[in-house]
Amino acid sequence: MIEGINITKRFGDRIVLENVTVRFDKGKTNLIIGQSGMGKTVLLKCLVGLFDFEQGEVFYDNRLFSKMSFTEKKSIRKEIGMLFQGGALFDSMTAEQNVMFPLTMFTTMLPDEKRDRANFCLSRVNLENVNDMLPSELSGGMKKRVAIARAIALNPQYLFCDEPNSGLDPQTANLIDELIKEITLEYDITTVVVTHDMNSVLEIGQKVYFIYKGKLWWEGDRDNILHTVNPELKAFVFNSELTRRLKPV
Repeated sequence: MIEGINITKRFGDRIVLENVTVRFDKGKTNLIIGQSGMGKTVLLKCLVGLFDFEQGEVFYDNRLFSKMSFTEKKSIRKEIGMLFQGGALFDSMTAEQNVMFPLTMFTTMLPDEKRDRANFCLSRVNLENVNDMLPSELSGGMKKRVAIARAIALNPQYLFCDEPNSGLDPQTANLIDELIKEITLEYDITTVVVTHDMNSVLEIGQKVYFIYKGKLWWEGDRDNILHTVNPELKAFVFNSELTRRLKPV
């Protein structure tokens, strides 16, 4: 479980997040949704410690992460997998080397052990025979799957995904959603997904937080989001091509 309590973040005089409180449950796909520029990714970066913030606290399974020293935070970061927008693979490394990278950074595994783990993770995301391929030789969907393999290499307890379907065609995006859901259930981890993709919301949104102008505007799940009376959320939901035809009469 991850908790963010009363998080407030400013950039200069501009308040980007204001008193946002969220709770992400273990074994669930937890989604943060909203339009661009509303604070979704800023919230994610506050939760993982990439941004400091002016007010609030972050807990990982009752451990007060936001008040820890750099060394203390490092021990928890070993338990975190991160899927960045665009994948963020190292262009000069092969797929196998990309997956091995966190193992080299955070473990004392021998080269053969790291290679075996990388092969297992690549197999888990349904990628075969890509070990020696560079990112430039992979399709967009394959890059995302390599990035997921890298994110799970350390057997994380927590998985963060920032716009995992960005730039993908609908069919490939569905495959990535399904993969994220499967990994969450299989490893019983706490997964947090930042997205503006309504297909993802309807497919895997077990718990959903809607951020609007830096504030927590709504929370619920995929079963009740289509029936919301919240005007801002309703506008967001039914502005999507996917849900336009599902709009209640």
